[in-house]
Amino acid sequence: MKEQTSLKAANLIERIGRLIHAEEQKGALNPAQWGAMRYLERANRFSRTPAALADYLCSTRGTVSQTLIALERKGYVARRPSTRDRRSVTLELTEAGHARLAQDPLHTFATHIEAVGAEDELERALSAVLGEAIVKNGSKSFGACATCRFFRRNANAGDRQAPHRCGLLDVALSGEDARRICVEHEV
Repeated sequence: MKEQTSLKAANLIERIGRLIHAEEQKGALNPAQWGAMRYLERANRFSRTPAALADYLCSTRGTVSQTLIALERKGYVARRPSTRDRRSVTLELTEAGHARLAQDPLHTFATHIEAVGAEDELERALSAVLGEAIVKNGSKSFGACATCRFFRRNANAGDRQAPHRCGLLDVALSGEDARRICVEHEV
């Protein structure tokens, strides 16, 4: 009986995903473009690269390249030379990109979750399911810096702007950095 219940839950998640994609198709952006913009809004400064985006979206670099070209043409994303590695680029949402995300169809579904009143339990359960899937698939976790094994809380306690540190990259992190998702995240 438990197996059928878990399959029903998986079917519900798939159906909700399809409804979200249908809403995303109604506007000027497609689901891949919405996904890319959501990622760029949540990612830390080390993770806003085309390669990290491709990993996060579980997509090919070619597909992501086409998605980024479309988003650049629409004025939602800009490429900048990386300050860490001159051979690569950093992706940034433009003001227009941030404004567009304010109309994200995903917000409607977040409202539905709030209306049911089980957002905490649902978030915990789905996080656990995602964690299991990441392990089984050998994917990257893309968790928040503050939950990473390399995160050093208050390692730069004298620096009010960036009191934390990434032990892997050996860089200072602000409180905002600590809340963002990272391609280098490890549990």
